[in-house]
Amino acid sequence: MKIKGLRWWVIGLIMLITIINYLDRGTLNYMWVANVEFNVVNIILPGANENQAEYLPDQNAYRLVSKNGDEIIQPAEKVTFKNEGKTLINRQGIAYDLGIVDQNAEPEVAARQAKEMLGQITIFFMIAYGLSQLFSGKLYDKIGTRKGFLVSVLIWGTADALTSLARGKISLTAFRMMLGLGEAGPWPGATKSNAEWFPQKERAFAQGLFGAAASLGSVLAPIAILMLYMSFAWQMTFVIVGCMGLLWIIPWLIINKKGPKEHKWITDEEREYILSGQPESKMTSEQGKSWGQLLANKKNYSVILGRFFLDPIWWMFVTYLPMYLVDQFQLNIKELAFSAWIPYLGAMIGSISGGWFSGYLIRKGHTVDKARKTAMIIGGAIIIPSIIASVLVPNAVVAVVLMAFVLGGFQFTITNIQTLPSDLHCGKSVGSLAGLGGAAAVMGTILAILFAGQISSWPLLFGLLAGLVPLSLASIFITVGKIEQIK
Repeated sequence: MKIKGLRWWVIGLIMLITIINYLDRGTLNYMWVANVEFNVVNIILPGANENQAEYLPDQNAYRLVSKNGDEIIQPAEKVTFKNEGKTLINRQGIAYDLGIVDQNAEPEVAARQAKEMLGQITIFFMIAYGLSQLFSGKLYDKIGTRKGFLVSVLIWGTADALTSLARGKISLTAFRMMLGLGEAGPWPGATKSNAEWFPQKERAFAQGLFGAAASLGSVLAPIAILMLYMSFAWQMTFVIVGCMGLLWIIPWLIINKKGPKEHKWITDEEREYILSGQPESKMTSEQGKSWGQLLANKKNYSVILGRFFLDPIWWMFVTYLPMYLVDQFQLNIKELAFSAWIPYLGAMIGSISGGWFSGYLIRKGHTVDKARKTAMIIGGAIIIPSIIASVLVPNAVVAVVLMAFVLGGFQFTITNIQTLPSDLHCGKSVGSLAGLGGAAAVMGTILAILFAGQISSWPLLFGLLAGLVPLSLASIFITVGKIEQIK
């Protein structure tokens, strides 16, 4: 049996698991805190179709009854109002259910606690994620992408499902660290797989599809996760999303049997097209470089430093965007579900267009060096003004639209940075360098989260991210010189 365009089936499966990856990692952030609105009425009638609240003057409290009949009594001073007092907001979510944040604290105090606790848990997640980036790159180089993805997905799918058993901050953090150990693998893994399955002129586009899948996962996350949360509560949401990855393993093992050189389903024309467009295929050495050898070459720091400075922009949005929209604009759970996806739609467009653009320049006869650098500069020029404008506007809709340009510019740039390992190296060194770059990105993100804990103003925090763009681009251009295979 022969399959035309087999390389697109492989990247298609990687895109699918990347979407699931972002659903998994978004579970905590979107269910951490949630504003649930209740209509204030004089008398609650049975069988109401909406959440309703009744004021109890003798207790100076509100009786909150959800549309499914669940009932709680909330002191009046612990709730906030909107719509001129016609609706009140009750704080719910994992942070309150597990007692990590004090339900009885004033709204400002509770918001600060929620931000600090989420930051602490995320730091432990990122530590595990960074270590996994280092060792996953080596693992994928050693056992190949087929088995590498299998190991990663087994770990993180199981971890997300087990998070339903969390009973407090310690157990929740432990499950998130397990999630981080598994979820980091596809990043060096995708870079390595694209180097194997695509000619050089198509790699940035393939990397862009991979990045677009991450963005699409982020687009779907607020809608899918919050809908599941409202229907089944957070415990079952973790189980459902975690099992998605485990089911993906079946088609992956069936389709991705071998690389393009040996796969029995690939056509002769596609095999020749792929291998003839890979400059590294003409090199006889398949010896993978050690970390020491990679770190000894100045060019490799373009990947390491470039990602150290730029990746925190993405992670700050992934981690704090839900809380930012809830705190800054008082969005309820439904408003959050149908607005938080907009920035990631921009990211998806930026990822595909960034990869396509540099590939287009190469096809037009420009060098890989000029194509990659031009794309990075354009992406950076989009990020800076957009991020400054996004924190100055008072309207939530305008803010999230501007954030779409921020993340679109980010993906336009990072897609080409993530392609650099395969531009500079071949074979068993690609995943290792990609892993070093991923670990550097994690280190930069941890420092950014620690810094975020010292800033109480959301607009100031997000606005300062614009300064990371020139630092990233300058570090790349200074260290890489000409983008070409290192002999």
